[in-house]
Amino acid sequence: MKDGSGNDDAWHTGEPHYVLRLYVTGMTPRSTRAIRAVRELCQQRLEGRFALEIIDVYQQPERVQDEQIIATPTLIKHQPAPLRRIVGDMTDTQRLCFGLGLPEPA
Repeated sequence: MKDGSGNDDAWHTGEPHYVLRLYVTGMTPRSTRAIRAVRELCQQRLEGRFALEIIDVYQQPERVQDEQIIATPTLIKHQPAPLRRIVGDMTDTQRLCFGLGLPEPA
């Protein structure tokens, strides 16, 4: 399932374009909270500069092996470098911002 930026102009502004993958296990309450938290953060802090792919490990088990996912939810930031993984609670905004290399919210 893809979600995202809606703005291809971000590639031309010189600002980093974030490529993110969120791995979840089905539509459990924990997965639903993680999806909502990551989407909200991206829409608020990265508007027009992100591509978010949500991967259900039950529906796409081959992706788990490819990315070496050992726990969910796991958010992987592929771009901008460096690659980073955030595992566990996605509702902690400060932790998410730190993991994504974003300034903490005011």
